[in-house]
Amino acid sequence: MNILIVEDEVDLGSIVRDYLNANGFASTLVNDADSGLEKIKQESWDLIVLDVMLPSKSGRINGLALCQEVRNNTNTPVIIMSARIEETDRLIGFELGADDYICKPFSPRELVARVKAILKRANPEPCQGFQLIKESLTAMYGSNKVELTLIEYRILKTLSARPNTIISRDDLMKNAYSDHRIVSDRTMDSHITKLRKKLLPLTDKEIIHSVYGAGYKFHISDN
Repeated sequence: MNILIVEDEVDLGSIVRDYLNANGFASTLVNDADSGLEKIKQESWDLIVLDVMLPSKSGRINGLALCQEVRNNTNTPVIIMSARIEETDRLIGFELGADDYICKPFSPRELVARVKAILKRANPEPCQGFQLIKESLTAMYGSNKVELTLIEYRILKTLSARPNTIISRDDLMKNAYSDHRIVSDRTMDSHITKLRKKLLPLTDKEIIHSVYGAGYKFHISDN
């Protein structure tokens, strides 16, 4: 899984990156808020770890604003790490959408444990026998496999991560397009139609269900 680390303390950031990489994650480190924002807009991340006291080349964004930017545009989990330990600071972080808040100094092993816990909650097993494989952009159910486009993979990942839960078109679009382009409802409906056809070789059961006026949900019937 891909993790973005935004930390201006280069030594600490490097330690966090190395610990995460040693535990099987693919981690990228940047050292200021502007670079973090650029990375968030350009690429898709499974989790973001960021400091709140970040320098900004432009002077227009800090760590808290970056957290809010992430939450306004994606469902990507965010862990804030900060030397600010007051309850008020932690509450502000959570109000802006952070999933966790870890105070400096901290053990890198504790951070890795928190990352694993959050990713486990964010990516539950969607359905017994169903798998998404990011490296090859494929979906599997039992012994059957189909290839997906990157957009189709992101849509299916968003749906399958929360089985039996209605996901709005807006949330699907936010997670499908990392550059935050404006996409019409009709475009998303077209993606869903193509995705449904592509998934037919996996099972004769319907996988993506429409909920009129609300969005879509992922469910594979046991019957």
